[in-house]
Order: sequence, then structure tokens, then C-alpha cells
Amino acid sequence: MIVFDHVSKVYPNGTVGLRDVELTIGDGEFAAIIGRSGAGKSTLLRAVNRMHAITDGTLTVEGVNVSALRGEELRRFRRGIGMVFQSFNLVSRTTVLKNVLSARVPDLPFWRVLLGAFRKEDKLAALEALDKVGILDKAFIRADQLSGGQQQRVALARTLAQDPRIILADEPVAALDPVTARQVMQDFVRINRELGITILLNIHHVELALEHADRVIGIRAGAIVYDGPSSQVDQSVLDAIYRDDAPGEAER
Repeated sequence: MIVFDHVSKVYPNGTVGLRDVELTIGDGEFAAIIGRSGAGKSTLLRAVNRMHAITDGTLTVEGVNVSALRGEELRRFRRGIGMVFQSFNLVSRTTVLKNVLSARVPDLPFWRVLLGAFRKEDKLAALEALDKVGILDKAFIRADQLSGGQQQRVALARTLAQDPRIILADEPVAALDPVTARQVMQDFVRINRELGITILLNIHHVELALEHADRVIGIRAGAIVYDGPSSQVDQSVLDAIYRDDAPGEAER
């Protein structure tokens, strides 16, 4: 469970990223965050694994106070939270399998990392992750030979290979064409339903959020203005989320 308790975030330059956010994401939920550019979607998402430290309030993940974590505790905590980015972040000149195996590196002794001597269980986990996203047949192909949609599936498989309890996805389909974007969103749905992994995803494409996520969180100028089932989002809700009369602009 992810709990934001009166959470605010103010950047050093004075920009307000989050304003007194109260929000609870239950285990196994698939929630999409929508809002204008600069509304605070990425700030909200990246606060969960403390890529952005909050300024006020309390943020707990599975009962752990995220702000209190330091050093090795913070690194261990982040191992349970997968992150998928818009830009894929793959090593383009190496194979798909090696990209996915990189998720296992933090669990290996340094000598194995240095020699690329992955254990049998690591290789099996990587291959199973590729199978779950439907690209097992691409395991030994270089990443730069794949389409954008395939590369995003590799990034998702890499996240699955670390065996996360939560996946955070930061605009994962923004760089994809409409057909491929829908296919990747369907991958998220399947992973959520079959594996029970909590997914929190921010997205510009409202129609994809409404079609695939069970829950929609609308944010405007750092404040939550809608939180409810995707089936209940109508034009009045969208008007409240996207209108341009909020005080100041939040950081993404």
C-alpha cells in the first residue's frame, strides 16, 4: 500500500510540485495519473521511490516511511519498486537478454558482474520476463534492432526481472505510435492482473488511461482534483483537471 499523508513538494527554486496530497494506492491496483504538462504527475510518481524527496507530510510504502530511508536501506527498498521510463533506457549495442539481466546486477557479487557470469536462475528469470511480455524470441537480438514498442517491452521485462511488488511507469507510451501504445498498455494490464503487481502510471493520453486503468487520479497544479474509477470520468471531470486557472504551475 502506498499512502500520501498531506504530502507537499517545493523545489529549491520555489516551484510547487505537490500541494497537500492525500492519496492511498492499494495493493494490486492499476492507477493512472492524468493532467496537464507541468501539473505534477512525474513528481507524484517519483516521490514513491524517492527519486524526488518530499518537503512536507508523510509518504509510506508498505508501511515504510520513505523519507526516513538512507543508504543501503534505501537501495533495498528501491529493489522492490520497478521503474519504466518513456526513453526505454536500454544499452542499444548489446542483446535484449543482457539488457534484462542488468536488473539482476545489484544482487550479484562484484566478480560475477565484472565477468558477466550470471547465475542460471538469473538467466531463467530474464527469459521468463521476456516471455511474459511476448518477446522471448528476441532474446539474442541487439536492442537497437527492435522497434520502439519492442524496446519498451524489453524495458518492462527488465523491470519484471527484479521481481517488483510495485511498478512505476513514467509516460511509458509517449514515444510510441497509437497502435503500439495500446499494445504496451495491454501488457501493463496483463501484468497487473496475472501477477498482482501494483501499477502506478502517469500518461498524457487520456483515452488510454480510461481504457486500461481501473482508477484515474487527476492532478492540477500539484493538487489532486479527481480520484475515482475510470468509468466515472466524464467531461466535467476532465474540465476540472485540465482547466488553466490554477495558482501557479507545478513541476512535472
